[in-house]
Amino acid sequence: MGKLLLSAVAFLLFLCSMKAQETQPSTSNTIPPDAAKLVNPVKPTPESQARVKKMWGYECSMCHGSNGDGKGDVVAAMKLTMKDYTDPAALKDISDGEMFYIIKNGKGQMPGEGERAKPEEVWNMVIYIRSMAKK
Repeated sequence: MGKLLLSAVAFLLFLCSMKAQETQPSTSNTIPPDAAKLVNPVKPTPESQARVKKMWGYECSMCHGSNGDGKGDVVAAMKLTMKDYTDPAALKDISDGEMFYIIKNGKGQMPGEGERAKPEEVWNMVIYIRSMAKK
């Protein structure tokens, strides 16, 4: 019984370590050229923007700030430097396709949404982030 319990615990630890490796942020900062050329196919609606605003509050604002100014609660603690999305110049050289890729796959220490977010939600997030500079 003891060997079986020990084996089960070892197997669970192995599974947890595999899952942790799957959810690690992408360390690659290279965006494939095809991804960078993608054009946003989504037309925003008040409902879709309300959903991504809520998503932003739960998942993004802790680093990027509630209004996108890059001054979230964990920025100082993690010694991060974030872009200020309220500044129109911050995203002028980043295509929608690049933003989509970064949100979906992560960049540096930022984990990607991966399969948690549908492509339509990610495209709506791109629209939402771009709208921060217009306020």
